[in-house]
Amino acid sequence: MENTEKRAAIIRNIVEVPWQQFPGHFGGALSKALVCPENARARLIDYRISCYQPMAYVAPHTHTVQEQVYHVLEGEGLMEIDGKRTVVRKHDVISIPAGAEHALYNTGLTDFTFIVATTPASDE
Repeated sequence: MENTEKRAAIIRNIVEVPWQQFPGHFGGALSKALVCPENARARLIDYRISCYQPMAYVAPHTHTVQEQVYHVLEGEGLMEIDGKRTVVRKHDVISIPAGAEHALYNTGLTDFTFIVATTPASDE
């Protein structure tokens, strides 16, 4: 049975969404969940902006069905995918398929800011 419940469109300013440090994120790896099931009733996408302080990171992990796209806005760091580390910086776009182990580290000297779009919104 298809869910026919009408969902309302939302418009919000980024300052209205609190910074959070999600599980598996350490040392000042902060994110704002801008569009997700909890605040926009999104079913297909989780859209966040993240800002990692120097030395902050997300530990290596995998997603069963979720795909992710990272778009680096400012700063630089190391993206690790399946054990290979690559320097990423402003204007780099990273596509991570489901099942790929990945981690992200701010190894730079300034804050590392990026957008993360994840689909579907849940990994179940």
